[in-house]
This record gives sequence, C-alpha cells and structure tokens, in this order.
Amino acid sequence: MGDSKNRENRVKEAVEEAKLKANNDIESDEDVFDCEANEDEEAKSGSEECNGESNDETEPELDIIGEDVADKESKKSLFGKKKKDKRDEKIEELTDKLARQMAEFENFRKRNEKEKSHMYEIGAKDIIEKLLPIVDNFERGLEAVPEEEKEHPFMDGMDKVYKHLMTTLEGVGVKPIEAVGNEFNPDLHNAVMHVEDEGYGENTVVEELQKGYTYRDNVVRHSMVKVAN
Repeated sequence: MGDSKNRENRVKEAVEEAKLKANNDIESDEDVFDCEANEDEEAKSGSEECNGESNDETEPELDIIGEDVADKESKKSLFGKKKKDKRDEKIEELTDKLARQMAEFENFRKRNEKEKSHMYEIGAKDIIEKLLPIVDNFERGLEAVPEEEKEHPFMDGMDKVYKHLMTTLEGVGVKPIEAVGNEFNPDLHNAVMHVEDEGYGENTVVEELQKGYTYRDNVVRHSMVKVAN
C-alpha cells in the first residue's frame, strides 16, 4: 500500500509539472505573438516599443545618409565631367564649321586680291614697255631742236606734252633709273660699253645711252650705260 501511494503521488506531481510547463509555453507564445503584433503596428505608426528603439533615434541616421549623398553629388558636379547636351554639341560643331569656312573664304579673298594685283602689274608693265619708245622719241626730238627754235610755239607745245606724259607715268609709279655718276648695278644697269678713264672711279657709270625705268620698284627696262674702269 505504501508503494502504491508513493507511485500515485509521483504521477500527480508529474501531471502538475506537465500542466505548469504547458501553461508557461502558452504564455511564452502569447508574448511572442503580442510582440510581433506590436512590431507590425510600430512599423506602420513609426514607433518601436518592442526593441526599445525610438523613431527619434533613426531620423539623424537618415539625415546623415542624405548629407553623404548630397556631398557625393556636389563632388561629382565639381570634379566629374558633365555630359553635354546634344544641342550644345551641334551648335559647337556648326560654329566650328562656320569659322573654318570664314577662314577659307578670307584666304581665298587674299589670294584673289594678290593674283589680281599681280595681273594688274603685268598688264601695266606691258603698257609701260610700249609707251617707253614714245618717250625716247620725244626726248631725241627735243634734244635735236636748235636753241633758237625752242621758243617756237610748236616746240613749246611738244615740250608741254612730253612733260605731261612724264608726270602721268610718275603718278602711276613709273620712275627713271639713276645712272650717270652712280656705281654700276647689274640689277638696274646694262653695260654695253667699257672705257678706261682715270678721271672716274672704279666701276662707275659715265654715260647713259638709253634711259631705264622702274614700275613700283620693279625694273621695266634696264638702263643701257657706259662704264669706266
């Protein structure tokens, strides 16, 4: 009887212990359920009571993240290459193309003016070469007139025509080459005669047989001269 009573007591204690453990498990599950529910509500409302964290503590972290992003964007705008707009690229392309065309046109204009000037000089030089024999004839005719006849009205008129012709040629850039008394210069003079005369210096032009002329510093006709020593 004693053993039976003891077994019955141990059974009752085991049952009570099992009931107590079951109650504890149920309460633990309810606590977990309540905590998860609270977390869902706090996620919606922005409050956190289960884990002991407040919304006020998270806001500075968000501000810090925003400042970091702003700093990165600022640095990117300062040091990074900003992508050009397609319209700006097109404007730059057209502007460069226009500048090149203007430069080419300016070069063409300068070449054209230079060619025109060169052609004008060639044409003018050709006309001047044809006029110079007329000037030579005027000079020969006037030199051949006796002194007593130079006062004649006809001869006076011819002299005025000659002077007018020379003034006109000088006005367009035609100038006679200085020869007599100057040192011989092969770029300006054409030596057709040589003499030995101690009264002149070495390589000196002593006589001009035909007058030479220049047009705008370019020789149209060399002077035909006699050179001493």
